[in-house]
Amino acid sequence: MVSFRFPFSFSQPPNPTPPSSATSRPFSAAAAVTISAGAAAFAGVATVTHASSSADPTRPFLHNALNLLLANRSLPPWGSLFLNDTPASVVDSKSGVSFPSVLAGTRRLLGIGLRRKRILGLKNIDVYAYGIYADDKDVKKLLSKKYGKLSLSELQENKEYNDVLLETDIGVTVRLQIVYGKLSIGSVRSAFEESVGTRLQKFGGSDNQELLQRFTSQFKDEIKIPQGSIIDLSREPGYVLRTTIDGNDVGSIQSKVLCKSILDLYIGEEPFDKQAKEDVKLNLASVLQE
Repeated sequence: MVSFRFPFSFSQPPNPTPPSSATSRPFSAAAAVTISAGAAAFAGVATVTHASSSADPTRPFLHNALNLLLANRSLPPWGSLFLNDTPASVVDSKSGVSFPSVLAGTRRLLGIGLRRKRILGLKNIDVYAYGIYADDKDVKKLLSKKYGKLSLSELQENKEYNDVLLETDIGVTVRLQIVYGKLSIGSVRSAFEESVGTRLQKFGGSDNQELLQRFTSQFKDEIKIPQGSIIDLSREPGYVLRTTIDGNDVGSIQSKVLCKSILDLYIGEEPFDKQAKEDVKLNLASVLQE
């Protein structure tokens, strides 16, 4: 059984066993992988990450993860997601937004982040929370052979691993859930024109204005996005970016550079939420260790 650790709480089926803190939680004799990640904060608040696992010295990943846990006994307790307890939902403590632990049957939640925007240089507003999912089958099929036997420390130092979700044709969904109640679809379109446009130029040069316009034109003025609305940005097989808003398909575009530019906002070099990116890397490593 594999368990994931997140800095959020979990909505579980009836009669759950309440999770205890990471400092007192007993270690299972089974070879279960647990990855812990500390809560992200903004405006200079420190972030921490830690990992725990069953103590199996024959597997370097588990051994290193255990050492990290023992070195961080003062860390606070986090929620734990047990995959055989699905359907479970994950509640982000910063925004109060709930995310399903699995999408489309095989896409696992690897991390949750918060998009904040500074208004007039004076005030930060929470625009939307987002969950990052990766297809379990794709991860194992395309990555396990190359990365499955590496230890956690080796993975953390591996530059190719850091970029693997950006580059590889793995099914990935970034689910955006609107938090700011006054957000308009025009504001979303303008924000993507700026942020995605910058990434398209970074990865593909200056000849991608038409591609950018094709993407942003999907966010039509007649679409309403009140608080709680959901926008899914999904990379499908063949580097197809599919966009849905509240379950309605609004368009699909086949473009590797567009897929990479979208994902770079959330798991690239300068993501909207750095801790969410670290959570994704750690929990992806957990999948690879199964």
